[in-house]
Amino acid sequence: MSGVLATLMRVTDKSPAEVDQPVVPANGMRTFIHVLVNTMIANVTTSFLWFALTFWVYLETRSVLATGIIGGAYMLLVAAFGILFGAVVDRHRKHHVMVLSSIATLIAFIAAGLLYLAHPESELVDLGGPWFWLFAGIILTGSVVENLRNIALSTTVTLLVPVERHANANGMVGTVQGMAFIVTSVFSGLAIGFLGMGWTLAIAIAATLVALAHLIWLRIPEEQPVADGGRPPTIDLRGSIAAIRGVPGLFALILFATFNNLIAGVYIALMDPYGLTLFPVELWGVVFGVASTGFIIGGLAIAKWGLGSNPIRTMLLVVGVMGLLGAFFTIREWWWLYALGTWIYMMLIPAVEASEQTVIQKVVPFRRQGRVFGFAQAFESAAAPVTAFLIAPIAEFWIIPYMDSGAGQATWGWLLGDGEARGIALVFLFSGLAMVVLALFAFTTRAYRLLSEEMQLKPGSSEPQPESPDQARTDG
Repeated sequence: MSGVLATLMRVTDKSPAEVDQPVVPANGMRTFIHVLVNTMIANVTTSFLWFALTFWVYLETRSVLATGIIGGAYMLLVAAFGILFGAVVDRHRKHHVMVLSSIATLIAFIAAGLLYLAHPESELVDLGGPWFWLFAGIILTGSVVENLRNIALSTTVTLLVPVERHANANGMVGTVQGMAFIVTSVFSGLAIGFLGMGWTLAIAIAATLVALAHLIWLRIPEEQPVADGGRPPTIDLRGSIAAIRGVPGLFALILFATFNNLIAGVYIALMDPYGLTLFPVELWGVVFGVASTGFIIGGLAIAKWGLGSNPIRTMLLVVGVMGLLGAFFTIREWWWLYALGTWIYMMLIPAVEASEQTVIQKVVPFRRQGRVFGFAQAFESAAAPVTAFLIAPIAEFWIIPYMDSGAGQATWGWLLGDGEARGIALVFLFSGLAMVVLALFAFTTRAYRLLSEEMQLKPGSSEPQPESPDQARTDG
């Protein structure tokens, strides 16, 4: 741990002048806004259908195991394909990559729609039959391919935005992601509640077509990427590792960001089932959408004020607070406590993500950024499915029945109270406390204490500085 913290501290000393950066076009920021809006439409569409699938499956089956497997499988595939997606982004023009992603998603959603029309819902929600897993798998594939576009978006910040405005652009990305959360969580619940899965699929297909049409019209100025040498393999793991090793401490930054995703696996498996226990599906979507405004607030705050004088301390504090939220926002079966905790959790997410994004854009050569972002996505996403796959069956077959029994109530009732979802609350309690322990342990390391005292941010470090009328904010 001390070695990780020591090397991570050195990342912030890197200067933009040391990195091979592309020449930003005069209208680059305007083009980036178009790319960002288009990505927002695409992300909203895939998230809309993905959220709807999760709601639909749980309402039809009442199976925490099914939702946990679906959510865990999504994160596992994101991890599995991250390195491949990163290599694709580095070897092709970003516009071509985004078009490819949209076409693949559209094909998957159309295939899911045809499968829905060909089979009655009773077969599609039968967990013991093949059609449910095929149907969910097709939607899953279309949603995972969307991450190819997201990796490309991260590199377009370097391609289209002046380096001194990278932090601002990353804040805008966080804000757009928050808007996608709001729209999808609200309308996914409403669509499943009032229209059903068939019309939800039709809406997703139509919106994907709109995003693809706009993207084909859009132009992103970029030279044809040049390979580093020879003919690299399709899955360029060696190139990804070489790019990361070229920057001292960069792997430590990726490892550190992974802490945030350890608890995410519990949320993936159990958050929607808990929310659907407290609210009807239509209302839960609205509640989650309102709570997601925290994501927007957090993104705007990071863009304006940065991450403080010590980014590592900020990240550790955020991880600790997330752990406390996970432990105590289900301590009682009160809807307002759960909604408030979710809102605060969403507000904290951009603090972990923004620092990593800006550092990578700054210290990694543009021609290698796709592989680094892809490796980071793979490595960090791998943490969530581990906990999701473990927690879902443990919760469904052991913890939830235990908490519904007299023994469970006698042991934990004084702390968790009464209610239908006390088993899920017990899982949240222990997983959250585990995260707090990890954060506190990191604070006790000798390397952290010594390096924190000596850490002095300079212009060009990874921390945005206050903006004056005559000076733009430096990038993180």
